[in-house]
Amino acid sequence: MSNVIDTSGQQAAPAPSGNTKFRIILSSLVGTTIEFYDFYAYATAAISVFPFLFFHSSSDTGALLASLATFGVAFVARPVGSVVFGHFGDRAGRKTTLVASLLTMGIATVLIGLLPTIYQIGLWAPVMLSIMRFCQGMGLGGEWSGASLLAGENARKGRRGFDSMWPQLGAPIGFLLANGFFLILTLTMHYDSTTAGTNHTFLVWGWRLPFLFSAVIVALGLYVRFKLEETPAFQRTKDRGEVVKAPVAEAFRTSWRQIVQGTFLMLATYTLFYLMTTWILSYAIGKTSAGFLGIGYQRFLVVQLITILAFAATIPLSGWLGDVMGRKRFLTWTTVAIMVFGCTFNLFLNPKRMGTGENANIALLIVFMLIGMALMGLTFGIQSALLPELFPTNVRYTGSAIAYNVASILGAAVAPFIATWLASSYGPGWVGVYLLAMAALTLVACFTIPETKDRDLVDFQTEAVEKTPVPETVPVS
Repeated sequence: MSNVIDTSGQQAAPAPSGNTKFRIILSSLVGTTIEFYDFYAYATAAISVFPFLFFHSSSDTGALLASLATFGVAFVARPVGSVVFGHFGDRAGRKTTLVASLLTMGIATVLIGLLPTIYQIGLWAPVMLSIMRFCQGMGLGGEWSGASLLAGENARKGRRGFDSMWPQLGAPIGFLLANGFFLILTLTMHYDSTTAGTNHTFLVWGWRLPFLFSAVIVALGLYVRFKLEETPAFQRTKDRGEVVKAPVAEAFRTSWRQIVQGTFLMLATYTLFYLMTTWILSYAIGKTSAGFLGIGYQRFLVVQLITILAFAATIPLSGWLGDVMGRKRFLTWTTVAIMVFGCTFNLFLNPKRMGTGENANIALLIVFMLIGMALMGLTFGIQSALLPELFPTNVRYTGSAIAYNVASILGAAVAPFIATWLASSYGPGWVGVYLLAMAALTLVACFTIPETKDRDLVDFQTEAVEKTPVPETVPVS
């Protein structure tokens, strides 16, 4: 027996008058842009700054791996954030929870920019860095699902795939802002990661500026989100007294299959995402003595900033194709393409073929990055529509957030670490094999889900809901 009721024949409630199309787009886009800006600022620093200032090791690779380990701390925190913010998102509403998640992420990022280094307070430095990274993960764990629901639950009929893709655009925009900031700083401060010492101006204080600047854009995001009204789907659920007392327990009781499916649907997306944004940076600028390419940080950052445009361009295409082809069919074919791409890593990235240092074949690297980033946009763009569609309204925030963020542990937290080890031990071809294996698991998940593009998000509820009238202000405790 199905554990959900789908009354897709009913007409959706009109969007609240205050939630204009422009405000919805801006609120969902600005919020995720800020969140991903903060996240990428840390990712970039984890490769180019933190190994020198927060970790001691007998080898360069050891310091890099220690830094990447703290990068992974956020992915452990993200499921925790999905549970905490998911609870309040399904109890108090989407708007309040989105503001809280943004504050959590923003405050932690600003504090990272104020932290003393290991040379000033010893081992307390990496401990404090890890705590702030955990808080970053908590915030992002609640952000994505809320922004996706804001866009999807206000979407036009038949256009939900396209209308829901705006939060996904925050990823490439945040990447451009964070890495563009770092590029400008390294150029103006004449910083070369392959030769500079720890007394260089950039490593003394320059790296802190992108983190401190987060305070400005967080203020902008809060201003936009305070003007929002609640989504029609949650408002209907609240008005009918169908808000559940314990959304997390209800999600696992009624929608555990969808949580598992959603987790594996995101697996290939996450793995590809962090191979193309984090691992590839360490592989490109790493020393040739460790089997890496030895390309200068500034030189490679320009490559990333160019190729990230392919990521941004294919996200709207993904939303549109998801509406035309259907979510299931489109994601299936995109996942097959990712598996094929995994077979090309050795062809593109083998140092013997590409060359190293100043002799590296940058054109070959750009082609590789363009293909990977384009596939990233195609698989990522539709997920903000697909994952929420799997879940009923009264557990949608919780269910989609848990699936999205558990996938971050399996597909992203360990990806840069595993890929760095594989590349240094066996060569880049085995990193491609790793991607292929993760994509194969996503392909299996694609076969298990129904087509969801025509599902009505307003009246999609769990059966046997224990109706509990919710007051205008839900207690936080």
